[in-house]
Amino acid sequence: MALLKDTPGEQIFNKVPEVTLYFWIIKIMATTVGETAADYLNVDMGFGLTVTSWIMAGLLIAALLVQVSKKKYEPWIYWLTVILISIVGTLITDNLVDNMGISLEVTTVAFSIALAITFIAWFCAERTLSIHSIYTTRREIFYWLTILFTFALGTAGGDLASEGLNWGYAQSALIFGGLIALTTLAFYFLRLNAVLAFWIAYILTRPLGASLGDLMSQPPSEGGLGLGTFEINAVFFAVIIALVAFLTVTRKDQLPVTD
Repeated sequence: MALLKDTPGEQIFNKVPEVTLYFWIIKIMATTVGETAADYLNVDMGFGLTVTSWIMAGLLIAALLVQVSKKKYEPWIYWLTVILISIVGTLITDNLVDNMGISLEVTTVAFSIALAITFIAWFCAERTLSIHSIYTTRREIFYWLTILFTFALGTAGGDLASEGLNWGYAQSALIFGGLIALTTLAFYFLRLNAVLAFWIAYILTRPLGASLGDLMSQPPSEGGLGLGTFEINAVFFAVIIALVAFLTVTRKDQLPVTD
């Protein structure tokens, strides 16, 4: 769980979970919830895009403050922050496209550039992009900023693929899922760098989750299954809570610090 570092007897804890199958299951479900929860609050609850954005941004800031204040990884606050940042990332893209009239093509390119700049700044400052060594506040800030841009980019890219390019929700999900599978194969059989493979897969899970969310929630007339955003959110939240509780008890996703 921890690694001695610098001061004798001092334990330095990593602030993020180990990348296991549980990690990817919760991550994909959290990205799907980010898509459907934003739509549910905005449309079904009638809050509107602006009010929903302010509420969720406030909750995200509160969660981030708690997360950063922790001395080690704690599943409940980490995954709550991921879910909230998923929703806010979706809302950022929706505001740019729906309220400001910026095209999906432009937002996709803009968030790609923002993500690239964040990676470059992170590496220049820390000489690593590994999530195995998130034990300082600066590294954690870089980490969460990166996560925010991956969610915003994934929302824009997923919508661009399914709607702008007319791929449809099911085909988009299959394409993004296939790209994740290829990345996994490249890691295990072609020795693709572990850090690069992780971030490629992490970025791709967002448009995959967004496509799956739209596929399940959108009406059949628009290419979806019409399952309803409330039902999807309820089921996914229940599964996420159960998995987080399991990980809290078993500690199967605890990660020691390594530079």
